[in-house]
Amino acid sequence: MSPRRRVLLVGALALLGGYWLPGLGKQLLAGVWWRAQAFCDLQTVGVVCEPVRPLIPVLPGLIELLVLLAGVLAVWGAARWCLRPVRDLADPIADLGPQNLGHRIRRGGTDELGRLSRAIDDMMDRVTAGYEGQRRFAANASHELRTPLAVQRTLIEVGMAQSLTAEQLDLLTAQLLATNERNERLIEGLLALSESDQGLRSSTPQRLDEIVTSVLAAYADRAAEAGVTVESRLAPRVVPGERVLLERLVGNLVENGIKYNRPGGQLTVTVGGDPALTVANTGQTVPGEAVAGLFEPFRRLARDRTNQGGGAGLGLAIARSITQAHDGIIAARPGEDGGLRVDVQLPAVR
Repeated sequence: MSPRRRVLLVGALALLGGYWLPGLGKQLLAGVWWRAQAFCDLQTVGVVCEPVRPLIPVLPGLIELLVLLAGVLAVWGAARWCLRPVRDLADPIADLGPQNLGHRIRRGGTDELGRLSRAIDDMMDRVTAGYEGQRRFAANASHELRTPLAVQRTLIEVGMAQSLTAEQLDLLTAQLLATNERNERLIEGLLALSESDQGLRSSTPQRLDEIVTSVLAAYADRAAEAGVTVESRLAPRVVPGERVLLERLVGNLVENGIKYNRPGGQLTVTVGGDPALTVANTGQTVPGEAVAGLFEPFRRLARDRTNQGGGAGLGLAIARSITQAHDGIIAARPGEDGGLRVDVQLPAVR
């Protein structure tokens, strides 16, 4: 029986008891009075029964006290009985934990306990998804760090195993330097992701169009080297947030737009109302089903971990984390001419 039905049953019994007990008390009091009076009459006719008469005024209070104690015990027992189904859930809930994330209560029914059990199971599903995401993140991070370290070790062992010419030494040094730079970018990306996940330390009005202008100026040479034409359509827009994180958000989107573009391609950056920021590039065709996964850490279209030019796969993950820290929404979809279009919605300053 559900707690609601138990409470209703106890309430109905309480109403009946409240209606019936006062009459019972009066009947008991009248019976005691009659028995006491009959006892006095049997003692001596015409003589007042003094030993019994003083007890008569005390009896009503004694009966009320007994009825009160009985009522308290009844309420205590009824409360335990009504809450027993909830108490019975303690053992299944105690079994939930990191050691058995797959355990579920799975209690059926449409009553309160059924809804509570389903809510706890849904919560455990979300906890499990987050826990598994953290495990995948740690595993991917270890792979991302281990692969370039193995490359560095191999290059060093090759250099130590034989004497190298000047040309070979220059090539070995360049490869070691490129691998080391990739490790630095990876560690920097992990730190940025960790900081953005912690939220904003402060929030002040920021001119998004001015931030985009400064970021595009910083990436102008890189875009020229890649043969990418940059087009900006900037309207004044003020958003609340931290300038450093907003610069990192725009910088990651612009960097991805240049890196994953094609020679002679185009990068278009727009600042307006809704969305606040749009970054679109031309490049290889992105399958629609793969777009959502690009926001996961270490997720790339090219899965080769030894590719030194592909980045660490943290750019869009950091962009999503920064956007969420600013109470915004980031979404992406394949571009009409290939590549990717990323829209960022940010709240306006009120």
